Amino acid sequence: MKQHVRYWLAIALLWIVSTSKAQYVYDYKRTGDIYFEAKDYYSAAQYYNKALGTFKIKLGQILPYTVELRGKESGKIKDYETVIYRLAESYRNYYDYGNAEKYYEQAVGFNNNTLFPLARFWYGVSLRANGKYSAALEQFTKFRQEYNKIDEFSTRTNLEIACCDFAITEESRLPAYTIGKLSGDINAGGANYAPAMLGKELLLYTSSRPDSSELEKEKKSKKANPYINNLFVAHGKGAEFHNSQPVSIPEAKGVDQGAATVSPDGNTLYLTRWTTKNGVKAATIYTSARRSGKWDEPTPLGPNVNVVGYSAMQPFVTVDGKFLLFASNRPGGMGKNDLWYCPLDKGVAGPAKNMGTNINTRDEEQAPFYDNEKKALIFSTDGRIGLGGLDFFLTEGDFSSWATPRNLGIPLNSPKDDVYYSPADNEHPLAAGYISSDRESVCCLEVFAIKKISKTINGLVLDCENDMPLTGAKITLLDTIQQRVLQQVILDETGRYQFEVEPLKHYKIMAEKENYFSKAIYANTDGLTKIDSLLNPNTCLKRYEIGKPIILKDIYYDFNKATLRLQSLVVLDTVVSIMRDNPNIIIEMSAHTDSKGKDAYNMKLSQRRAQSCVDYLISKGISSDRMIAKGYGETRPIAPNEMPNGKDNPDGRQLNRRTEFKVLRVTQLGD
Repeated sequence: MKQHVRYWLAIALLWIVSTSKAQYVYDYKRTGDIYFEAKDYYSAAQYYNKALGTFKIKLGQILPYTVELRGKESGKIKDYETVIYRLAESYRNYYDYGNAEKYYEQAVGFNNNTLFPLARFWYGVSLRANGKYSAALEQFTKFRQEYNKIDEFSTRTNLEIACCDFAITEESRLPAYTIGKLSGDINAGGANYAPAMLGKELLLYTSSRPDSSELEKEKKSKKANPYINNLFVAHGKGAEFHNSQPVSIPEAKGVDQGAATVSPDGNTLYLTRWTTKNGVKAATIYTSARRSGKWDEPTPLGPNVNVVGYSAMQPFVTVDGKFLLFASNRPGGMGKNDLWYCPLDKGVAGPAKNMGTNINTRDEEQAPFYDNEKKALIFSTDGRIGLGGLDFFLTEGDFSSWATPRNLGIPLNSPKDDVYYSPADNEHPLAAGYISSDRESVCCLEVFAIKKISKTINGLVLDCENDMPLTGAKITLLDTIQQRVLQQVILDETGRYQFEVEPLKHYKIMAEKENYFSKAIYANTDGLTKIDSLLNPNTCLKRYEIGKPIILKDIYYDFNKATLRLQSLVVLDTVVSIMRDNPNIIIEMSAHTDSKGKDAYNMKLSQRRAQSCVDYLISKGISSDRMIAKGYGETRPIAPNEMPNGKDNPDGRQLNRRTEFKVLRVTQLGD
């Protein structure tokens, strides 16, 4: 979890500057170095800026350098370069990428890979964080060419290059969501993040804002820091919330608390408490019970969640109350903070399990949210190809296995950090919600409202016999990966269906009606990255009656043989499709001849021909248990073989030389 304390650092600086002793006035660089080593980057940046004014160096003295002079700079020039580089580092470390870019560009211009081997890498990061992907790509490419070490930076550079390529491509896609910063008093100063709806009109969130009494204490004591993260609630809905008030939960002195979730019954609060020392965070997950409308003193969860010496944070409880998800850097993970989960039994957490390499990377994974209905996990990571910083990803699964996560794209993701997804309501958890992002702020995360832009597949289902809309047909949308039903509709008199779908996925649509052959439609939604709706071709269902033959036209055999000609296989493939889409039907494949030849010979020939059709269906994977081959010879003509005057009737004989199939019965699947 990002440390959200930049805002109060700015306030603290005003006090530091106003009470600085004389020694700081005369050696700004040294003072900046002291703050830099203490990881107070905001203060360091202020003093490095002052230090720049003390150097009497002309640009020509610094640039351009020749290779042979590099490493032989005077002390003053080396100090100047160091101040520029540390100023860039300071801005980057408190996320002011605009200023960081400016000073990294100067540091790269020094061409001093001895003193500043990572200057170009961080210049690329700053450009990328400012949304300048093409320029960032150029810097990362040059860095990869120049940097000879094999370490985390060389590895990260490859990911950064892939992220820039992805971001450039993403700019041409239509957005899947609308987004806007919450109005009202939620984003009023400080960091505001980790939103979660409690009911329909109460938003729980974390904020670093102080109250007026704490500010007065700070002014008098000149020591206290009033900007401690705490839990707040606000009233409202949609994109506007007001009347923010602290949650009535006991606080611990000098400890931040927030990033919380509430159990489904509303009576248990799971929250994170943390301290920061020398820039290192130590976090623990606590619980608090609601009694008589008030929250008890929080107590830490046991060792199944909190491991001594490691951090656990950002809890989330599934809507059915069965699982606790959280982020932790505990042993057994893939890298930094990983996602973990514990089974919950009456609020007691069982042993934690890592969510695996399909989700976790060697970098950061944070802030999990799980939708039970759609079996979808949303989380943030900077370890996968994205737009930069922490990006939202979505994967589908059920804790036993997970699909490959996919980036949720613009505008949910930005060049900066995007984290803490929470739904607006539990009935439609992926349709609208809230996120935290620092995309519009130098210092802090803020809360944004999002709403999904509807992406749809639609089509028309007809009766094959009359081309009329097939009222009453059942149309089912299925996930081809998870093999589960997503949506289902019964057609009205228009015969039209419409489903909301996700881009870049494969779906199966089943059209069914009693006494009609079911039909499967396969849809690829790659096109929905550029448009909002896909129209499937019209589909017709063919009616059947039990025991009534259906003639298959254009089935041909070699003369006096049972060998199927190639053009016949195309027709039989339609039967293959029917059998696959209707796994509960048992059919008879039959063949007929005209009256030429002896009865016994025609009977055997027609049997062999019917068996040839069945054998072909078997070769396509249709079970032999579902088919019967039957030859009828010349016993069932459908047209006269001869004219009334006794002459031969070629047209009639042609009709009698036919292949048919009929449904014998419909079984219950599993019979």
